Amino acid sequence: MPKCVYCKKEYDVPRGLTLVKNDGTINYLCSSKCRKNMKMKRRKVRWISKKKKSKKE
Repeated sequence: MPKCVYCKKEYDVPRGLTLVKNDGTINYLCSSKCRKNMKMKRRKVRWISKKKKSKKE
């Protein structure tokens, strides 16, 4: 399963988009939402969270 370059989410093969650059690097994107935000060079977006913080009680 490929992993999205933007949000680091794994997705199934028939979905998503594969971008091949002129230098030969391959970028996998899971949705058009990730593609558009990557094109606009956004890095800090609320819906991307690497680790959820747990509440300490």
